[in-house]
Amino acid sequence: MRTRRLGWAGLEIEAGGERLVIDYVRDLSPLFTGWQAGEGLTAPSGPVTAALLTHLHRDHTDAAALADVLTPGAPVLRPAPGHGDDVDNVTTLPAERELTRHRLTTEIVDPWSTHETGPFRVTAIPAVDGLGDPQLNWVVRADGQRIFHGGDTMFHGYWWLIARRFGPFDAVFLPANGAVVDAPHLQPPSPLPAAMDPKQAAAAAEILDARYAVPMHYEADQPDKVPGYVEVTDLETEFHTHAGARAHVLPVGEWLDLAA
Repeated sequence: MRTRRLGWAGLEIEAGGERLVIDYVRDLSPLFTGWQAGEGLTAPSGPVTAALLTHLHRDHTDAAALADVLTPGAPVLRPAPGHGDDVDNVTTLPAERELTRHRLTTEIVDPWSTHETGPFRVTAIPAVDGLGDPQLNWVVRADGQRIFHGGDTMFHGYWWLIARRFGPFDAVFLPANGAVVDAPHLQPPSPLPAAMDPKQAAAAAEILDARYAVPMHYEADQPDKVPGYVEVTDLETEFHTHAGARAHVLPVGEWLDLAA
């Protein structure tokens, strides 16, 4: 099995001649006000036979992008819809509507459930979203190797359960930008990170016993963002400091061959 960063939190995984993507997007304009099309992102290297979604924020779920790369009828595994009214779900409703409009073959899955798709065995993992929306993380197994994808989860108490059930991991892809969010519908705002920062991501990688710990959910060249979204600066240096020898910064578009 080998894997390739597609930018932001997007990941392409290849095994047995098939491709699976997690959180593949090609449009970051809902988050980055100064983003230009194609900047910091790349497309999968060929047709995709399955897609996994960690949550339905628009920087993780891009239905139009998925519709263009998925083979006909390819499954899209996703978390449950948000609970409450339209105000509660303001950050997930745009992606919900786009998934319906593009008629993707979506399936809502439960935490800890395992699903077979082609050569891949995928398990939905509990996660904690910084805005209170439903989120899953993912364990992907194929060719005797295993990968963890952390969406943009906060640090939580499930890490030890995940490690006992699925560890050690060949590679873990973890959010590390430590974004502090001030959103109009979440007032008063929290001064704490809504996604893991480099120190927290490094701690999670150690608990998961990762051979490679790869930071994600950040742009190396940060464009202008919407107000109320403040990230850690010099993330890569800080992640190396905390994660040590297991830290592996993977540039967008480059492969990591786990069989090597």
